[in-house]
Amino acid sequence: MTERTTVRLPPDLLARARRKAAAEGRTLTSLIEDGLRAMVSDQTKAAKVKRRILPRISKATGGPHPGFEFIRLSDIDAIEDAEYVERMNRGFK
Repeated sequence: MTERTTVRLPPDLLARARRKAAAEGRTLTSLIEDGLRAMVSDQTKAAKVKRRILPRISKATGGPHPGFEFIRLSDIDAIEDAEYVERMNRGFK
């Protein structure tokens, strides 16, 4: 059994709803009913729950990329120091 109720809507919203109902060839009541059903359905609630997206995990066996050579950290520091000294010398000449 359906019940009657009074709903107060802003005039612009009511006008838009009437136009949409007319364009779809349906009644204003059916438009409001479908909108309410969509808002209170479990599907809407489930859609709003954002699931955490985890990054993909590599299945590779590991190791460096081909052509990459491991060197000691002290060697990297020495190379950076030499580059810094070279840049400083160019600036003073």
